[in-house]
Amino acid sequence: MKLLVGLGNPGDKYARHRHNVGFRAVERIADRFSFSPWKKRFSGLACDGEIGGEIGGERALLLKPDTYMNESGRAVGEALRFLKLSETDLIVFHDELDIDPGRVKVKTGGGNAGHNGLRSISAHIGNDYSRVRIGIGHPGHKDAVSGYVLHDFAKAEQAWLEPLLDAMADAAGALLAGKPDVFQKEIARATQSQPEPRGEPAAKKAAPAAKAGHPAGERANKQKSALAENLRKWLAKKDDSRE
Repeated sequence: MKLLVGLGNPGDKYARHRHNVGFRAVERIADRFSFSPWKKRFSGLACDGEIGGEIGGERALLLKPDTYMNESGRAVGEALRFLKLSETDLIVFHDELDIDPGRVKVKTGGGNAGHNGLRSISAHIGNDYSRVRIGIGHPGHKDAVSGYVLHDFAKAEQAWLEPLLDAMADAAGALLAGKPDVFQKEIARATQSQPEPRGEPAAKKAAPAAKAGHPAGERANKQKSALAENLRKWLAKKDDSRE
């Protein structure tokens, strides 16, 4: 059995924040695999079920700590002790400033990059657990970080966020099977750029015709017309001289 934890802050006013993307990731997994209803457990909300796929299935408990981000470790430690699991059975989904929006990376152990939720978990249970780092991008200056993460995703960001959440849920079986590389590749494949809209190549082919209205094109056309007119006059004079 694995414990999958999404990090975020409880309450409706935080639900759409960038800092809550970990919550949204485990919620999408629960929906994808028809887990049990969410119930209050382990100082948070939890549900359980089986995450399957082509490479097999495994039972998992999903947890959203209700302790606010900087106390996430309390809920995680409580759940691990009750389930008699070790930190190696833990997978944490969280927002990551140092990764481009729409990208996902998995790592085990290592630093917490200033993330308060990870810092709290490491303080309670140790550091050798897996992290699914969901890229949200950086606002550009450290003073802007707090306002950035504690703010709703922009409407334009939904174009990559929703497909990313679906892809993580669909690939979760590989993650639980201990194949993070497969997990990442499946997500990358599912969220790759869409093909050009139908009709776009024709529009590109038609583009050269627009050059006729360009000043350089107009000058060239005038020069050709002048040459043709001069040639016509010269031929007319020759005809007159023959008569």
